[in-house]
Amino acid sequence: MTDSVSAFRFGRIAAMLPVADMARACDFYVGALGFRKTFENGNPVGFMILKHDAAELHLTLQPGHKAAPFNVAHMMVEDIDAVHAVIRARGLRIVKGLRDKDYGLRAFVFEDLDGNRIDVGEPLKK
Repeated sequence: MTDSVSAFRFGRIAAMLPVADMARACDFYVGALGFRKTFENGNPVGFMILKHDAAELHLTLQPGHKAAPFNVAHMMVEDIDAVHAVIRARGLRIVKGLRDKDYGLRAFVFEDLDGNRIDVGEPLKK
């Protein structure tokens, strides 16, 4: 068996989040978390790309969306306490509380407005 892993490269990989209401989801990710909309497609809009620094999220309109019972995306951030405060202020469900983990991250998990579970982490300071 040949090691083909070195034969190709990856570009960006972005999380695709299904949402039942595109405007509401955009308002949250742009208004609360500071993403900016860089692309949208359709009338009504059925697909949107949001960016914030190196992070990229793709939103897809799925009116009958039922959320998965597991994390669908992981976000690495700076100042996780501030992100946690924004999520709490918006009244979103915190699935796993903010804690320092033995694997070197301070982390928490929340559900966005469509029930998508997002794991948020920041490396612990040494």
